[in-house]
Amino acid sequence: CLSRGLGDVYKRQEFYYMIAERQLISHLYQNKENGQWVIQSNDEHQKGVAKIAASFAKRFELPSWGYALGLLHDKGKERAAFQQYIRKVNGLSTDDKKHYNDHAHAFVGGILAKDFMGKDVLNLLANQIISHHTGLYDYVEAENILQEKPLPEEIDKDNINIDIPLLYKEFLESPFSKFKVDRKHFHHLSRMLFSCLVDADRLDTEQFMNLESWQKRKCSSTVVDLLPKLEAHLQKLQLDAVDTEVNRIRRKVQEQCSKTSLGEKGFYSLTVPTGGGKTLSSLLWAMKHAANHAMNRIIIAIPYTSIIVQTAGLLKKIFGEENVLEHHSNFNPDDIKNEEVREKAKLATENWDYPIIVTTNVQLFESMFSNRPSDCRKLHNIVNSVIILDEVQTLPTDFLQPIVDAMKAYQKMFGVSILFTTASQPVLSGLIEGANPKVGFKGIEHIMEIIPTEFALHDKLRRVKLEIDNTGKTYDEIAAKVSEYDKVLCIVNTRKDAKELYNRLPDEGVKIHLSRMMCPAHISETICKIKALLKDEAHPIVRVIATQLVEAGVDIDFPVVFRQEAGLDSVLQAAGRCNREGKNRIGHTFVFSLSAEKRILFGSMAAANNARLNLPTDSDWFAPSTMEKYFQQLYFRKDTFDKKDMKHYLYKLDELCFETASKEFRLIDDDGMNVIVNWENSMGLVENLKKSGCTYSLMKQLAKFTVGVHRSNFSQLIKYGAVEEILEGIYVLADRAQYDNAIGLKLENHWMEEILMI
Repeated sequence: CLSRGLGDVYKRQEFYYMIAERQLISHLYQNKENGQWVIQSNDEHQKGVAKIAASFAKRFELPSWGYALGLLHDKGKERAAFQQYIRKVNGLSTDDKKHYNDHAHAFVGGILAKDFMGKDVLNLLANQIISHHTGLYDYVEAENILQEKPLPEEIDKDNINIDIPLLYKEFLESPFSKFKVDRKHFHHLSRMLFSCLVDADRLDTEQFMNLESWQKRKCSSTVVDLLPKLEAHLQKLQLDAVDTEVNRIRRKVQEQCSKTSLGEKGFYSLTVPTGGGKTLSSLLWAMKHAANHAMNRIIIAIPYTSIIVQTAGLLKKIFGEENVLEHHSNFNPDDIKNEEVREKAKLATENWDYPIIVTTNVQLFESMFSNRPSDCRKLHNIVNSVIILDEVQTLPTDFLQPIVDAMKAYQKMFGVSILFTTASQPVLSGLIEGANPKVGFKGIEHIMEIIPTEFALHDKLRRVKLEIDNTGKTYDEIAAKVSEYDKVLCIVNTRKDAKELYNRLPDEGVKIHLSRMMCPAHISETICKIKALLKDEAHPIVRVIATQLVEAGVDIDFPVVFRQEAGLDSVLQAAGRCNREGKNRIGHTFVFSLSAEKRILFGSMAAANNARLNLPTDSDWFAPSTMEKYFQQLYFRKDTFDKKDMKHYLYKLDELCFETASKEFRLIDDDGMNVIVNWENSMGLVENLKKSGCTYSLMKQLAKFTVGVHRSNFSQLIKYGAVEEILEGIYVLADRAQYDNAIGLKLENHWMEEILMI
């Protein structure tokens, strides 16, 4: 026993002699000019990461925890196996004659964290360390990883500068103890610490390996710097504006936003009818609120990409493209002409280190519930920020409980202020109850409404008469009614309904179809065309049949709007496209049913429509009190506000299932398949894809030419032989005749149709 023990000592001494001679490597690269190898030692990397992670965690008063994560995360690189591996893959020799099959390193720091502080830190230190490359594990998997492997003998655990008493003291004095935060919110703290480590690790590595990219990071402007630009823009708008009732109301809304922006951090609501200047007023409130509380950034989350493109375009004109980050599936940073701004934007999509972010609700909330490093990396930059949730009524009720709980956690734990903006404010405060008493949950305790009820904006901005006819109609009947008007918008619930009505409109003037059967590039082009046509008096007849994609936030103005039956929030959003600028004394919005065509609503759409139908027929449809009653009716029809049972995976502190929750929390059911269609230059991009393979830039460009179809329709296209799989999981429909200039992707086999015609 004694001789074996001495042998182990000699082995360790030999290993540390090798370290002294050759240095423990964390990263290395070969200098292009002189061919010399440049090495970042593991000690340098860990201390660098620790320093950065501590600065991030300091924002929520846990800097020592960030520092500990950094010091421990790559301790496993001291393993002889890893040192042999990193030398071999870079073509360097190694004196170690032993061959190692396993060179994993992340588990080592997790074992040390557990040894130092016990199993209670599994989800605050250990899980973050062992998963910093793979993603946070479910607790069972994390425990197995920490138990199945012993601490390698060559790991030096005697020279780790972590002040354990300070960690305990800091936690007890932090907001997480001070305010007695609900234990069910702690999974967000776990991800936040994970975010600090992941971003710090990536940034320190990038600074060593790719200094040029690292130097391009970080936008130099702050919210305080940008606020004067917004104020100057608003002042110019006021000077140029005609003195109308609508413009006077917009000024009044802005004044109220300025006044209330001085309030404490918390939840706020801006309920303004369409046309009341909600977008710029909400931004004014957010920037002044951020400046007053020394907050870091403004994050604007929007439900639809069509609105994002419009909003981001406006903000870039005001603040400059270099200060506004667009982060959504349809935006390609390569479209930015300025090379420096383009590179900065690409890098910033990784961690949101910009003063103004414009993104989607899906991107924001799915990141909050994700376990993946790439998603979580940005989370620490949400700390001490203002979030504007635009069109908040679109939050999916099936996930309302975890979403509301997340907002409460971020507000209380991470100093975030949240502003809800809409013309149709949902009920998010108090006890939210459904059909089953057991599914009720506590909403937000207090939401400060910026616009007082005495302003009565729904009366002063009333520019539309709403007429509802619940009797069933046919396609032909609705097409005939729509055709009675020269400039008219008709919004329906499905792509099938849009196509059927469009085909029944007379071929006079300009008729336009707009649905998700069209690729994003085609949709954007068509919306621009509609706006231009409405301003052009040479085109007296402009009739548009569209799905809900134009319903919220798209700045178009028709004197007459038709809306297929739906929930009251959707109906009022449609009415917001009617007489938007008050050019007519009164606009008309007609609500109709297609039940005569057996077009029966189902699922959430049916529940929303039934909630509307259950309101008194003499209701003032535009009054906030009616909207409140509508959402109560809607909630009463819900069997669950937590469709995927997030509380089961995330609310028990010692049984957190990060990976499972991440897979389950999907705000959009993705049961379809994406197909690249033949539109504009898409086939040229496809040829590039075949030659060079997938690149980030190329896939972003191709996203503009992609249409999502149901799996059954996709199978039919495959059966026709219309779709080709050019790379794994990437499908192309190259036949130009299968994509129509008016309606987009055609699901019917055009070859079969031509044979039948012959």
